[in-house]
Amino acid sequence: MPGTVNDKNDVVEIDLGEIMGLLLYWWWLVIGCGLITALIGFGVSKFLLTPQYESTTKVYILNTNEGGTVTYSDVQLGSQLTKDYAQLITGRYVLEKVIETCGLEESYAGLSRRVAVQALTDTRIISITVTDENPVMAQILADEIRKEAAEHIKNVMDIQAVNVVETANLPESPASPSVMRWTAMGALVGIFVCAMILIIRFLIDDTVKTADDVEKYLGLSTLALIPVIEHDSDRVKKEKKSKRVKGFRGGSRGSYEGSQNSSRGSTYISGGNQQYGNDMQRNADVPEVEDLEEVL
Repeated sequence: MPGTVNDKNDVVEIDLGEIMGLLLYWWWLVIGCGLITALIGFGVSKFLLTPQYESTTKVYILNTNEGGTVTYSDVQLGSQLTKDYAQLITGRYVLEKVIETCGLEESYAGLSRRVAVQALTDTRIISITVTDENPVMAQILADEIRKEAAEHIKNVMDIQAVNVVETANLPESPASPSVMRWTAMGALVGIFVCAMILIIRFLIDDTVKTADDVEKYLGLSTLALIPVIEHDSDRVKKEKKSKRVKGFRGGSRGSYEGSQNSSRGSTYISGGNQQYGNDMQRNADVPEVEDLEEVL
């Protein structure tokens, strides 16, 4: 048993040493489960999931005063409006224009889930990231969203210019799924689940296995231990019984053949005693082997 229960406050005491000993004893099972789930994670991420590519473009939005110079208040105000710019970029007007221009068979909600807009900390730079199964399509959509969003922001926010910091890149490797991450997560999940099953089985096991368990969990002192050992005499008795059954089978077969011979002789010598000889032959029938074993 893993712990004791205090009747006053219903607190279960768990021995961490026993838990660690349990996990060390079954280390091969825990590691085996981790390897199996790691292989499952590797197979799923490598062969079942569709790779997704990300393309990112960045813009810089700055409003100037009538003289064309940039003041500190303009920079501070622009930093506070980055969230407004993000909402305009992912708005229905911009994305629906992109869908129409690129000829996508996709709804606004579907494209919106694949577009991420992030305002970099303490800057007025906004990054637009598009995810797609095709790396070329991801680049095209990112640039098209940037162009439509720049025009929309200038019209709505009365901004003089939206400058391009970085054009959309052509992704060379998929951004997701990460094979290494899936493999590592699969191994951790397998190890965790296997360990939890072993611990739960250990916690709910209320059988008394040692003398220490009797004293610890029942509060009783152990006076003596009686080992359960199979003596040699029991083994000898089983062997003798087996030999007796085999000998009885052989003797019964010989008696049966002798009875047949004697019955034939009685019939040959005295024709009037033929019925008696037949009765002897029937009486010489040997019981079945199963009946012999039951008698022994």
